[in-house]
Amino acid sequence: MDMPTRSDDSSKFTMDVGAIRKKARQDIEDGAVTDSYQADRETVLKLLNEALATEVVCVLRYKRHYFMARGMNAEPVAAEFAEHATEEQQHADSLAERIVQLGGAPDLNPDRLSKLSHSEYVEANTLEDMIKENLIAERIAIDSYKQMVQYIGDKDPTTRRLLEQILAVEEEHADDLSDFLG
Repeated sequence: MDMPTRSDDSSKFTMDVGAIRKKARQDIEDGAVTDSYQADRETVLKLLNEALATEVVCVLRYKRHYFMARGMNAEPVAAEFAEHATEEQQHADSLAERIVQLGGAPDLNPDRLSKLSHSEYVEANTLEDMIKENLIAERIAIDSYKQMVQYIGDKDPTTRRLLEQILAVEEEHADDLSDFLG
């Protein structure tokens, strides 16, 4: 009895597992980065360190605004600032982990953070100005992450997914802040 033949392309795909195993043993010092990594690692590390700096600056700004929020309706706004600070710290931690996975070192030098950050640290004096400054920073982050995702494309799917996840949260933050102004 003849076996049915498959008409799709999946029957044409073959994988040389032996070669993959041999290569994995040869380049073990490269950790998670294999020959199939297609992005320019140095550029990706630079972008990730800039994103890390941006997130740390955002954490600091949100923390200050949380503590300095005063006036009518300050309580729900301050609570939102605190929540955003926590989420920005989670972003920073995820970015630092990815930098290390790619063989880099997270740049957390306080002297360089504000220079690397895409957003600015603006203290602001009124609750409305604090909301506006954080919204501006979120809009900067959104555009920065979109450009990074576009640059990376399919060359580094793991980093792209991380940046897309962070981007989605930054868009939520911008929406939350915009609601306070509306």
